[in-house]
Amino acid sequence: MLTSGLLWVVFCTTATQAQGTPSSLEAEVRAIAAEHHGDVALFAENLKTHETVTVFPDMPVQTASVIKLAILYEALEQVRSGKVRFDDRITLTPGDQVPGSGLLRLFDAPLSLTLKDVLTMMIVMSDNSATNVAIDHLGLENIDGRIVKLGLKDTYLYKKIFTPAPEGMAMPTDQKRFGLGKTTAREMATLMMRIVRCELAEPGGAAQPSDPALCEVALKMLHLQFYRTAVPRYLDDMPGATSDSIANKTGALNAVRNDVAAISTKNGMVIISAFTYNNKDRSWGSDHEAELTIAKLARAIVQSWSPEGLAAWPAAPGRASPTGK
Repeated sequence: MLTSGLLWVVFCTTATQAQGTPSSLEAEVRAIAAEHHGDVALFAENLKTHETVTVFPDMPVQTASVIKLAILYEALEQVRSGKVRFDDRITLTPGDQVPGSGLLRLFDAPLSLTLKDVLTMMIVMSDNSATNVAIDHLGLENIDGRIVKLGLKDTYLYKKIFTPAPEGMAMPTDQKRFGLGKTTAREMATLMMRIVRCELAEPGGAAQPSDPALCEVALKMLHLQFYRTAVPRYLDDMPGATSDSIANKTGALNAVRNDVAAISTKNGMVIISAFTYNNKDRSWGSDHEAELTIAKLARAIVQSWSPEGLAAWPAAPGRASPTGK
């Protein structure tokens, strides 16, 4: 019986015979993914040149904490519309404190926080307690409704973290398979692109003068991401790298490691959306095989598309410049 990695190599070999010899980057990415003891889904794009490299980019996968990007995006939209404010006061109660990543579970509660505080903890520390109160404040149905409006057909936030679904709320039949949320590498890359490009208007809508400032708030959080052992692992040491060259959000479960990042390079903005699952390595150390695999993929992609290295993040109001338009 062929393993999933071997099946993927067979698939790629067949596709190569039909379409011609793959590029050196494609070949390197395939080799890195084939060596991984687990499954890999990847979508990467240079937003300036529009080059892409993919590995099963449309395969539905577990999001783990990467779904917090969708929560952040909905918060931007609700602040933009005046429905909520960053300085809204939110009370963290003992019942809101849940296990897993983050620090709020260790604080004395009740504790008064702002919405911006909660979102910052959710992104920077991937705080699960902060995530749950953010979901309550924004509305689970609003977050999933926004995902639908954006045309993301395989992305879904099922419920709060370590919390049963609300009484009377029927879970989709695939919830048990995906847990907290599902997505694809391509769709989560699309969501990161919208934040990078500051595309907050709904399809057909117009940008607002306040949009760049809102995006700056979100990007500052993503630049301060605490977990840097996947996409940023090797990139942080590349020529030209600064403290704000990479904006990313990670996710992790026992058999899952994910990272979705926007990287400012000398040759344009690069989006890397990488998901690993069915991982043989179930450890929680900093040298987890899947994190090393994602780091190798990121290094190969950036070195190929921008041999000169990384660059400082473009300053507002030039937010649209990374699109290459």
